[in-house]
Amino acid sequence: ASSAPPSFFTSSLPSTSQGRGGGEGGGERVPHLRASSGRYLIMAAKTGGAVQVHKNDTVKRTAMARTGLGREGKPIRLLSNHFAVKLSGIDAVFYQYSVSIKSDDDQVVEGKGIGRKVIDKMLQTYSSELAGKDFAYDGEKCLFTVGPLPQNNFEFTVIMEETSARAVGGSPGHESPGPGDKKRVKRSHLPKQFVVGISYAARIPLRSVALALQGSDSDHAQDALRVLDIVLRQQQAKRGCLLVRQSFFSDDSRNLVDLTGGVSGCRGLHSSFRTTMNGLSLNMDVSTTMIVTPGPVVNFLLTNQNVRDVRDIDWPKAKRMLKNLRVKATHNNMEFKIIGLSDQPCSRQTFPMKVRSGSSEGQTVDITVEEYFKSKQVFLEKPYLPCLDVGKPKRPNYLPIELGNMISLQRYTKALSSQQRTTLVEKSRQKPQDRMRVVTDAVKSNRYDDDPIFSSCGIKIDSQLTRVEGRVLSAPMLVVGNSQDCVPFKGRWNYNNKKLFEPVRIERWAIVNFSARCDMSRISRELINCGRTKGIIIEGPYSLVDEDNQARRCAPIVRVERMFEKVKANLPGPPEFLLCVLPERKNCDIYGPWKKKNLHEMGIVTQCIVPSAKMNDQYFTNVLLKINAKLGGMNSKLALEHSRQIPVINKIPTIILGMDVSHGSPGRSDIPSIAAVVGSRCWPLISRYRASVRTQSPKVEMIDSLFKPLDNGKDDGIIRELLLDFYTTSQQRKPEQIIIFRDGVSESQFSQVLNLEVDQIIKAYQNMGQGPPPKITVIIAQKNHHTKLFQADAPDNVPAGTVVDKGIVHPKQYDFYMCAHAGPIGTSRPTHYHVLLDQIGFTPDELQSLVLSLSYVYQRSTTAISVGMLTCSSISQCTSFCIFKCVMTFDQCCVFHILQWHLSVMPTLQQRR
Repeated sequence: ASSAPPSFFTSSLPSTSQGRGGGEGGGERVPHLRASSGRYLIMAAKTGGAVQVHKNDTVKRTAMARTGLGREGKPIRLLSNHFAVKLSGIDAVFYQYSVSIKSDDDQVVEGKGIGRKVIDKMLQTYSSELAGKDFAYDGEKCLFTVGPLPQNNFEFTVIMEETSARAVGGSPGHESPGPGDKKRVKRSHLPKQFVVGISYAARIPLRSVALALQGSDSDHAQDALRVLDIVLRQQQAKRGCLLVRQSFFSDDSRNLVDLTGGVSGCRGLHSSFRTTMNGLSLNMDVSTTMIVTPGPVVNFLLTNQNVRDVRDIDWPKAKRMLKNLRVKATHNNMEFKIIGLSDQPCSRQTFPMKVRSGSSEGQTVDITVEEYFKSKQVFLEKPYLPCLDVGKPKRPNYLPIELGNMISLQRYTKALSSQQRTTLVEKSRQKPQDRMRVVTDAVKSNRYDDDPIFSSCGIKIDSQLTRVEGRVLSAPMLVVGNSQDCVPFKGRWNYNNKKLFEPVRIERWAIVNFSARCDMSRISRELINCGRTKGIIIEGPYSLVDEDNQARRCAPIVRVERMFEKVKANLPGPPEFLLCVLPERKNCDIYGPWKKKNLHEMGIVTQCIVPSAKMNDQYFTNVLLKINAKLGGMNSKLALEHSRQIPVINKIPTIILGMDVSHGSPGRSDIPSIAAVVGSRCWPLISRYRASVRTQSPKVEMIDSLFKPLDNGKDDGIIRELLLDFYTTSQQRKPEQIIIFRDGVSESQFSQVLNLEVDQIIKAYQNMGQGPPPKITVIIAQKNHHTKLFQADAPDNVPAGTVVDKGIVHPKQYDFYMCAHAGPIGTSRPTHYHVLLDQIGFTPDELQSLVLSLSYVYQRSTTAISVGMLTCSSISQCTSFCIFKCVMTFDQCCVFHILQWHLSVMPTLQQRR
């Protein structure tokens, strides 16, 4: 896209607003548009764009209301994992109070576990002073009651007896000694005193929920729902469950799935209240989190590091892994928090201890940890191992590692390996009937109606799944080679006896082999023969490059560098693409460095495969679909594209954008977030696209580089790139309509998408020339939710193309659920679409048909995908970038655009064809 467009498209306009930024959750920082620059927004209100005009002449966009219901498709009876809630006490009022808990030394108590115990004790001790009120406590700083307390401010002294090490963060019991050991042992068994302060904060009427169910805007509806969710969490906390947001996990070995590496998947349940078109409902679903596998610490380290002997343990790595985990000492049954490891093994690690001698006060002597425990009749079998430090930074407290057991229900928050993720997915699957049974049994067994707070509010929860009316949309017709029609069946199609729509010709290529056992000649022969039947002409490979035997013992990056040197020595020039045969082990460490070397550094297209016993014609067909798409070909096309009959889009130049942001693993605040935007090209097609990727500040969800003005007035943002590419590939036409699919944002961030990201897109468009602003439609695609759909009359998953836009949807806002894909295993998860803005003016049927069609144009697949192609591609680009990022330094990651090949080589390949 290097050719210069006409001046009317590149002339710069003065920026109407300098505000730019983003944030994660929290309050909004909205750069307002001036009324003059936002006049098209006021006009857009007539076509479905929800706009508020304020007295200070600023414009703020809000999510639009539902415009109607879809009618197309075959009706289907469904069930959903929503349970109807009867709300009779709408006059009830929640009173919110701020809570502060301090220990007797005036230190603020932060732990959630001790906070709940103190509040429970306070309620027991001072029930009469609190008028016998029941509390809903969030475990931190907020407490709620139905109706007010006798007064606005209280201060209570609460005495907790026999507080444990886990509760107060100390180290009671027969702890492995350190300085002041004897005093701490005595003090740990004394009563612990806390001061609890309670002060009035807010009033939350439950009637606000009833108003929200009627479609009215209510300031307190979300606050009231939050209180009801806190009641659910409190119930499970009293049962000893691990709480993760609105999910809870019980200590039951039957719920554990071994993921290897000392990590287990723990199956639990998610529960939350939601306002729907049918009324208030309780959404109950199966949920899974990762925990540290309970058991001996030594066994955990052996499994985590994949070694057989304790002498092979990497202790610096073990120290990092064990930090902040909790263990229970086997000799005294006390719980401790690990802060590190000792410098010496138990047999040599010493500490000072006072020893009494008759009537004298005694003297301080140095004693080893092993000797101390021997004096307590605890004999160590592995004194050569280091100790766990379970004390404080300046006051160590040593526990022999062989006496420590990992306690259950400790969350594992580090990133999982590829193999662990695969195992988690495979072992977490549940058939639809099994999932229905689990959630229904959970609602019955939890007996929510017996909760005193729910009773005070007149809340009754039905024990049966909600019945929902759905529709099954017809799959779009596809066109393959020789203009042959291809009719998908149950969300699937194949290329048996068919050719690809636009096959490429491959002349310069080679095969590189990292696998010890692989017949490259057979792979080459089968690939060429299969390509011929699909219309792809593949010449013989330049070379078959095997890895040297001695190189297989090197690090992955070294192996890749050595292999690439061999490739350059065996080829006369740059190849069109390289077929890489990975080792037999799936998800190997070579993949990331190999992709980075080829795509980023050399601009070479690669396709990786793993040797398999099932390398048949279907296998090679799937490989060729990916190769053809990467080299600029097209495997299939929508029949509506082929005949240029796509509603709304065909007559008016329209660009479709898919946007997503990927973040580093939990706890890695130094890893930048990755923003990817994919844009359609070659209008009126919607099957071709181009990607642009940027890094941005860690953990920031809003994309801040859509419009990026430089000091010279030019724009270096993502949108300019994609608009220029659209212009040069679409008969020099500017897009008059922009459809945005945004992935990965929660409902609390909808306003930021509408007022930060859309604002940047408009500025980028205006910066490129005169003319009326484009009409914009914004659609959020959410996969991270807990609503499931089931067939009411069959045990299978819902059919591909199932859509629901009534019953369980929002009572006012424009949203719908769509399950575009077929689910042969597990339980299908529909995508939840929220239409925030629709200036283009789609009818519900047109919009739902477009979303379904976009699920059938992903060129690498022969099945409908669960989200639209543009959304899926943006997620894919983020994932690819993250893979490369893992083998780069932070500085490198911030200064290069990973898709230079995709942005420069791909258009050249397409123009050449």
